[in-house]
Amino acid sequence: MDIYKYDIYRGPNIGIYTKTNDSFVFLPNGFAKEKSDTLAKYLKTEILITSIANTRLIGIMMALNNNGILLPSTASEHELQFLKKETGLNVEILDTKHNALGNMIATNDSGAIVSPSIPKELLKKIQDVLGVEVLQKRVAGYHQVGAMLVSTSHGGIIHPETDDDDIRIISNVLKTEIEPATINGGIPFVGSGVLANNNSVVVGSFTSGPEIMMLTRAFQS
Repeated sequence: MDIYKYDIYRGPNIGIYTKTNDSFVFLPNGFAKEKSDTLAKYLKTEILITSIANTRLIGIMMALNNNGILLPSTASEHELQFLKKETGLNVEILDTKHNALGNMIATNDSGAIVSPSIPKELLKKIQDVLGVEVLQKRVAGYHQVGAMLVSTSHGGIIHPETDDDDIRIISNVLKTEIEPATINGGIPFVGSGVLANNNSVVVGSFTSGPEIMMLTRAFQS
């Protein structure tokens, strides 16, 4: 599994502004073409330029896997229809007061860990749109599970203070091994600095050599 360093808006928090699956990398409006092409080459995807809820915060506003996309209630009808047309995926609005769905849901193609802050009556819709088993659980004591966990079908990383029993439970739901790690020189909120699909992994530009080694072990090909 190849791992690349990258920055966005001269910063390492690539997971805030971008999102990826195996087919597309979603980038904000106005993003430089040369940098877009580089990122798409790293991830082996097509480029889709969009906004979510009229913001550039794509990574924290949408939940995504290879089956579907969940958008916040603040997303526009134009954004919804654009993503349906361009991706061919299940794209639906999740009607909850929590708009940062990328922070509230961590998913791969086998499972999804959902924040306990999301109403239980919405779990069936999450399951149907993403096509996965769903577990509602905090990660390392935090409700923002999407910021604490990044996973593909080949592996994943999680906030280093997550206890062993929770790692085992989460690994079982996602059907892949999850390992504790940090990114960008010690940041435990791994979702802010990692883009990962089943082709490769891209990390924030501050990620250290030892962290790269942890990621290489976690995302096994």
